[in-house]
Amino acid sequence: MMKNILILTYWSFPEGLIQAYTLPYLRIIKKNLPAGSMLFLVTLEKDKNILLPKSKDIIEEKLLKEGIIWLPFIYRPFGLSAFFLWTKIGLSLSILLITKKIFAIHCWCTPAGAIGYLLSSVFNCRLVIDSYEPHAESMVENGSWKENSLAFRLLFWLEKKQTFRADYLIGTTLKMEEYAFAKYASHINNFIVKPACVNLTFFSENKVKDKLLMDQLDLRDKVVCVYAGKFGGIYLEDEAFDFFKVASLYWGDNFRILLLTPHSRDEIDTFCSRAGLRSALVISKFVDHQDVPKYLGLGDFAITPVKPVPSKRYCTPIKDGEYWAMGLPIVIPSNISDDAEIIENNGIGAILKSFTVEEYQQAVERIEQILKQPKYDTFARIREVAIQYRGFEIAEKVYREVYSRLI
Repeated sequence: MMKNILILTYWSFPEGLIQAYTLPYLRIIKKNLPAGSMLFLVTLEKDKNILLPKSKDIIEEKLLKEGIIWLPFIYRPFGLSAFFLWTKIGLSLSILLITKKIFAIHCWCTPAGAIGYLLSSVFNCRLVIDSYEPHAESMVENGSWKENSLAFRLLFWLEKKQTFRADYLIGTTLKMEEYAFAKYASHINNFIVKPACVNLTFFSENKVKDKLLMDQLDLRDKVVCVYAGKFGGIYLEDEAFDFFKVASLYWGDNFRILLLTPHSRDEIDTFCSRAGLRSALVISKFVDHQDVPKYLGLGDFAITPVKPVPSKRYCTPIKDGEYWAMGLPIVIPSNISDDAEIIENNGIGAILKSFTVEEYQQAVERIEQILKQPKYDTFARIREVAIQYRGFEIAEKVYREVYSRLI
């Protein structure tokens, strides 16, 4: 007998969080369901152009072949407009839950989990919270919300409610279980760890140092630091560019920074100006997810500039697994997920214990030591870390366990 599942996310379909972090898992979940089961995927679109018939039809047709029905809605930031939007979405999803006989709601992260909690409570559906990690406190720590704000108080309360109601909580680090007990006074009996896994075929050795791109971007014989992501919010801004400045002084004109980012060139130039960094050393591009591996492969090392706020101890940056799969040493602040500890214990990068010129200098020198080691040996050693800690076999095992028990 088929088992239909409602998948809730708070992300837009083109984002890497859907393409690299959600869809691969949905394919695994689908394999663990009875024949004929369907997945109904909710996304919140920030760009209305994706909802134009030409774009929308292509995506719908592609997903339908995989047994996934796409349900896109327009994104609204927290506020009155978001309240009315979710009232409308809630009504649509309520009808869907009844007409499609949804047996479980699978939510990615706690903002989507808040909606899942409400729907599962009303319709008595099974509830799975995936990528279970702090969000409300993280928003306060990075300065996006105030601790006395309605947004924080509402989401924190709903995070506690999800914790108690969920049939399964899938965390990204083992220590998230300790957080839940400390913050929500909850002993969790249904907690499983699944870090941010990476497609090791997609991110692979054959994407390293693409000769055509190396020539196009003039990166031959350069030391290249690569970063895929944004600045601001949960990510460092000036501190990252201050590090780039120190690195540029160390390697001189042989150093380049390759940023795969949605930031405009004017924004990048402003960051460079504040740090006293020559903007000519920075190459900034926004590339499709399918092209990310070959651009990452141009790097000699990478940086993960996540703000080391307390809640980030319980989260896992997706990009670290991608960097490791490409054999890249990583510069990362201390106490980020389990990743900083993995990097330090395996000698595959540099840990920033503070944001000072002296600390940046030590990190650069540590990366230099790694780069002087035989390249293939370094690649193989780091790649092995990706296999051990980020292989999709981990996700296969987790979803097989979860859905064999729920069904």
